[in-house]
Amino acid sequence: MKKKACEHPFDDERPWGNYEVLYADLDAGYQVKRVEINPKSRLSLQKHLKRVEIWTVVEGEGIATVGDREIPVKKGSVIETPKDTIHRMANTGTTPLVFIEVQRGDYLGEDDIIRIEDDYNRI
Repeated sequence: MKKKACEHPFDDERPWGNYEVLYADLDAGYQVKRVEINPKSRLSLQKHLKRVEIWTVVEGEGIATVGDREIPVKKGSVIETPKDTIHRMANTGTTPLVFIEVQRGDYLGEDDIIRIEDDYNRI
């Protein structure tokens, strides 16, 4: 199933910000999202069993957690999160942190999120 850019400004609002699916070809096993994290907010500490994610930061600054590493990120940084590896992106700045996320895998559903820690009690 292929999907073009969405008509709505954001596909999903979250407590930490929002994301928009820019393109998806689920039959081919990939999806591209634009993710925006509000200042001083962060994603849950999580992992996926069926996909990898590649993040390219296009605005802002923050800290990416991948496994036991904390990696400072800014515009131009690229981070890969392998399957079954805990990860999180945090916005440490005063402006939105925006990154493009490319997901690859056999299954790309939002229910392939295993939350380890969450600031919004969504575990």
